[in-house]
Amino acid sequence: MPAGETLDYRLLLDAATAAARATSGQGHVADYIPALATVEPDAFGMAVATVDGELYGIGDWERPFSVQSVSKLFTLALAMAHGGDTVWRGVGREPSGNPFNSLVQLESEHGIPRNPFINAGALVVTDRLQTMTGDAAGAVREFLRRESGNPLIDTDPVVAASEADHGHRNAALAHFIASHGNLENPVETVLDHYYAHCAVSASCRDLVLAGSFLARYGVRADGTRLMSRSEAKRVNAVLLTCGTYDAAGEFAFRVGLPGKSGVGGGVLAILPGRAAVCAWGPRLDQAGNSVAAVTALDTLTTLSGCSIF
Repeated sequence: MPAGETLDYRLLLDAATAAARATSGQGHVADYIPALATVEPDAFGMAVATVDGELYGIGDWERPFSVQSVSKLFTLALAMAHGGDTVWRGVGREPSGNPFNSLVQLESEHGIPRNPFINAGALVVTDRLQTMTGDAAGAVREFLRRESGNPLIDTDPVVAASEADHGHRNAALAHFIASHGNLENPVETVLDHYYAHCAVSASCRDLVLAGSFLARYGVRADGTRLMSRSEAKRVNAVLLTCGTYDAAGEFAFRVGLPGKSGVGGGVLAILPGRAAVCAWGPRLDQAGNSVAAVTALDTLTTLSGCSIF
């Protein structure tokens, strides 16, 4: 679809929601974090925020949920905004091909995580943001609040505690990275801030507004620049190739947009120059991506012809 052509987002959201609802019963709610296991499994919401300031939503689009790994998009963007390309000295930009919490590659690659969106890579980015700001989780929360206009966005302490209590693999990742000299802050500090930003509760509405800077090529809601157009392009590129764990190829094939998923069931996707889109459904596939959200985004881009390809 030509870039200047107008999309009827209300009709697209209706169709995407119908497709998502048809997946009811498929997949399973994340239960390895006990605090996430109690969410209503067939809840669904979806929102679109355009670069022209229009906002559309359907279903549970204003219902907060645990953003989990969607927060990694914002930690990376803020680390780049503060430190530019220095963040890439400790983390790569290649797809991992392994589960998001895998330890396998770290040993053979000397403590350098494959990309910033797997857990190991996000720990390194959180560490760098902590060095740059003195409060990595606070920086993420403040950014989300300002861009969304919602001052109530915050870390859910119950979810954060649940993650910490069952975070043995993340602790192992962090200690292994530290053993290679690739953390600048104490492991416990990095883990605390990592759990805090992953446990932020926000809605589809909040996330599309906060993520729209990537649709605007790095420009924030107030018109100031968070990052250069080139840096925004690079974040979108890594989102496309690495943002949906080891199913990034399938997501690119079906949806055709840069996107970041989280095991809370949210998927935030970017239509560069047009809009940010977020869909949420708690039931996950084997890779940890929302079945309903991916189906909804697939439907939206298929019907509109609006992908990056």
